[in-house]
Amino acid sequence: MQNTTSLPQPDSETAVQVERFRTVFKRVRDEVAKMMVGQQEILEGVLVAFFAGGHVLLEGVPGLGKTMLVRTLGEAVNLKFARIQFTPDLMPADIVGTNIIVENEQGQKSFRFEPGPIFANLLLADEINRATPKTQSALLEAMQEQHVTVGGTQHSLALPFLVLATQNPLEMEGTYPLPEAQLDRFFFKLKVGFPSADDLHTILDRTTTADSPVIAKVLHDAREIVTLRDVAREVPVAREVQAYAIDVVLATHPDSERAAPLAKRYVRYGASPRGAQALILSAKIFALLDGRYHVAKADIQRAALDALRHRIIMNFEGEAEGKSSDEIIQEILAR
Repeated sequence: MQNTTSLPQPDSETAVQVERFRTVFKRVRDEVAKMMVGQQEILEGVLVAFFAGGHVLLEGVPGLGKTMLVRTLGEAVNLKFARIQFTPDLMPADIVGTNIIVENEQGQKSFRFEPGPIFANLLLADEINRATPKTQSALLEAMQEQHVTVGGTQHSLALPFLVLATQNPLEMEGTYPLPEAQLDRFFFKLKVGFPSADDLHTILDRTTTADSPVIAKVLHDAREIVTLRDVAREVPVAREVQAYAIDVVLATHPDSERAAPLAKRYVRYGASPRGAQALILSAKIFALLDGRYHVAKADIQRAALDALRHRIIMNFEGEAEGKSSDEIIQEILAR
């Protein structure tokens, strides 16, 4: 049994902020749940990444409500929302913007930057893997640095900035795999499953009648989100728990002495240091939601699949035998 007397306890001011974090998180979750039915784990995963300041990749067949989830989240947190429909003919300038020639009243011509849809707080990159890798990579700089460079000039994005991308399974026609460097920029990869029969009844009841749920705005200022993110980052992590997260990441590397048996056989490249960062940050939020001001190993395990599945690259043998990164992670956690 864990000795709670030795665990760090927040001071009174921090305790108030922690309770505020939990209240806001639950209110946002409840508001988005008015539109999202039967996807509680997906919804929680998106919100954990949102409050950790990370981008999310949602994978699932069309029609499962991925776009509705992102749009409703934008309404609930009162952030500027933009949507880009990725298609094979989409160009990078269609995302980040371009310099255009303008003429003043005296006939003098100059360049003016016309910002693209990426200049929003919440960007929905819909069906991102239907565009070519060249266009997909237009998001790389923005996702990592929160600015874009056009014509040698940097243009900063408004904060908070979050990309929520949807993609169809790669076996579907007309899709391109995302570059590994871009996949690594996503905090979580969430797999959206098909709803149950009961959930379908609820969906039909809500969407085929005249009544439509009204989404209330939980937050009114972007600065509130930044403050709540700081609260989550201040949650302490014991050295042994952090070491456990590192062990999980190293176990995905086939050349590591800590590698899991399946990783040694089927993995080409293991998870990056960003995977460890995602494990710790998401675990801090899970701890807060569970009413604790310290991170436990169970929080790391809870985050492992979503934080690491897209950061593990299978080798030829793994792909030929149909092995998935989820199997690798589950073996590591079982050990």
